[in-house]
Amino acid sequence: MNLNVSIEFAENSYKKILEDFFKTVYDEKSLYSHGIDHHRRVWRYAKELALLLSDKQLIDDSFSPSGLIIACYLHDIGMSVDRGIIHGHHSREICTGFLEKNSLRTADWVDVLEAIENHDNKEYKTFSGKHNLPSVLSVADDLDAFGFAGIYRYSEIYLMRGINPSELGHLVIKNARKRFENFRISYDFSGDLIMKHKTRFEILGNFFNEYNEQATTYTFGSQHPSGYCGAIELLNNLICKNHSLTDFLMNKGYDHHDKIIKRFFDELKSELFE
Repeated sequence: MNLNVSIEFAENSYKKILEDFFKTVYDEKSLYSHGIDHHRRVWRYAKELALLLSDKQLIDDSFSPSGLIIACYLHDIGMSVDRGIIHGHHSREICTGFLEKNSLRTADWVDVLEAIENHDNKEYKTFSGKHNLPSVLSVADDLDAFGFAGIYRYSEIYLMRGINPSELGHLVIKNARKRFENFRISYDFSGDLIMKHKTRFEILGNFFNEYNEQATTYTFGSQHPSGYCGAIELLNNLICKNHSLTDFLMNKGYDHHDKIIKRFFDELKSELFE
């Protein structure tokens, strides 16, 4: 069975029940940035990576698209329990519940459970050999940290973890650079793929470089948000008030006189609802 057929089989077998299960567990309003749409995008990136690796004969023989789709859809579901660094452990426990609910033997999916639990370990080691399920999941997850969606995702989770807005940009750039470098090294055989996602990485990097410069003089909490810091301040207001990002974007709550703020939310809307 070729990989395209295996991916189609995995989607037909698991996508609907995974999405239905996810929606019964995860409250989108509590952390929209890590909700069902994030997991859908990670699956999309994972398929792209897996097909490329297969074409180059760089994927491990034990690789399972069925295992990958389960890992992609449930890796961050533990954020429903804990938004901190141990959310992978909770995701593993919830995934175990999903397997049991659907009469799938846990012993047959140990690699999936381990990949889910450890997916957020970003202490990257030098890659050697062929790619496997954990490495594909990790990179696919990293790719969703770039672009305008990445700016939003980083900002929401960091702010909800209590990071000071004045420190936010530096921490994001440091973390995102590690993710991109691991991707670049792991997929150095595909210049086209690297350039595609380098553009998205640079969108995030350029935004937060400007943000950091503005943050040295910006007063957070003012009545007149402006520029790059103002865009993040508006996001923070949504978080604090538990307002829906979807409603905010679809109703153009950001229709702002500030061109930087307006462009950011226009681009974010375009990415999230493309």
